[in-house]
Amino acid sequence: MLREIKAGLGFGLIELDDGVGMSLIPGIQKMFDAGEIRVSSLHNFYPLRAEAAAVSSVRYKFSAMSAEERDTAVTQTFQMIDFAARLNAPFVVLHLGQVNISPITDRLITMAKTGRYLSRKYVRMKISAVQKREKAAPECLERVKNCLLRIIEYAAPRNVRIGLEARRDYEQIPTERELAELLEEMNSPHLGYWHDFGYSQIKENLGFIDHAEWLRVIGPRAFGCHVQDCIWPARDRQPPFTGSVDFEKLVPLLPTNCLFVWEMNANKTADAIRQSVQMWKERFGE
Repeated sequence: MLREIKAGLGFGLIELDDGVGMSLIPGIQKMFDAGEIRVSSLHNFYPLRAEAAAVSSVRYKFSAMSAEERDTAVTQTFQMIDFAARLNAPFVVLHLGQVNISPITDRLITMAKTGRYLSRKYVRMKISAVQKREKAAPECLERVKNCLLRIIEYAAPRNVRIGLEARRDYEQIPTERELAELLEEMNSPHLGYWHDFGYSQIKENLGFIDHAEWLRVIGPRAFGCHVQDCIWPARDRQPPFTGSVDFEKLVPLLPTNCLFVWEMNANKTADAIRQSVQMWKERFGE
């Protein structure tokens, strides 16, 4: 798998995510030790122990009411930071949790697909969700902040930086406004933003954000990105330049040293991915 990504697709750096099974870890470590691969980042939550599959849901537990669940999430993150340090991976990408409200994003997507985008019902549902989320969010955010303080303190001496990923669903933490405020309040060089082109495009398509305006605000704080395109309204994980994401407008809003990680749907062919990489290089260079 890793050799195909490196030799077949031409990627010199590889991100390990939660889709990589426990059985593959010894082989990954062996290839790294032999100098055959370089790892850019670990995407929350990477399975580090045999029982990891049973606790993979801790990705959503930084905001949990239970202190025990939050402690488990933080401990698992410590292990992931340690593994990142062993692989000389400079970044760990985190999901922070969700607010306890009824999910709204997929309902809005369904309405958009069936011709009811921005209908009276669509707008009422969206406004109601915003009101409920604004009421429920502060308590959840306080729990998240306490977890992040511990994580940053652990990551700093290990020279690992934490990227907070923008999320697809409005009910998840953080919203764009919350994310900017979190980074400002934490004020740590070891904490930054991780952009997802596909997820942010979905939020623009649903009327939650302006993709370009958001990047103008947060772009300087970005450590890296997940590169994927999106076909309206919400078919994400598409190769760049096959959907509606305006990469030529958006990429210049990110730092020149920003890391770009392809995050593709598993059914995309190698040829399609290679073509998108070539087009990317022609527009933006190596």
